[in-house]
Amino acid sequence: GGHLHDMGDKEINYLFLLDNLEWQNGSDGGVLNWNGTGWVGGDVDSLWLRSEGKRTTQGLEDAEVQALWGHSIGPWWDVVGGVRHNFKPGRSQTWAAVGIQGLALYNFETQATAFVGQSGQTSMRLEGTYDFLITNRLILQPSLELNIYGKSDAAREQGAGLANSSLGLRLRYEVDRQFAPYIGITWDRSYGNTARFVEHEGGRRNEVSFVAGVRVWF
Repeated sequence: GGHLHDMGDKEINYLFLLDNLEWQNGSDGGVLNWNGTGWVGGDVDSLWLRSEGKRTTQGLEDAEVQALWGHSIGPWWDVVGGVRHNFKPGRSQTWAAVGIQGLALYNFETQATAFVGQSGQTSMRLEGTYDFLITNRLILQPSLELNIYGKSDAAREQGAGLANSSLGLRLRYEVDRQFAPYIGITWDRSYGNTARFVEHEGGRRNEVSFVAGVRVWF
């Protein structure tokens, strides 16, 4: 990360972290996944940008960007609010977003975000990662993401209730603080109506995949 100085005494900091840029072996060919976060601001208020998605051999399958204003409510926690825009799947959709993010325990990063879409769809996403330091450079990172929807939307393969979970385990080697290649495995699972929509489109409700990628920040 870095910092910019403004005219007063306050310091404005910034950071961009591409947590995952990875190749994944999918059931119908390779998949490119990304997940990144950027922020700029001070100790109390800051602007957060998040993006995640995946590209398959058929083209862009999932893609979203979030722009959130964050306000610190303690040394480790921020309340966030703003917008999320999904370019895929289905027709593009814009959501209002509100949530909380922070360090629940040392090295345990969590995000809980609620969304209300322009079509009246509601959703909740829970995310968590933990860094186990094996050595100063070798780090094992388990991760979990859960998505919950208020109502079914067949066009976007979203079923009401718990829709899907993604469990990951990645082992990275920090060549330096800012660049770390990694390998890992992910277990993606769909539930209920979401699983039925996925299977109807030729997908699998359960998929274990190998991933290889890099983590970069500046």
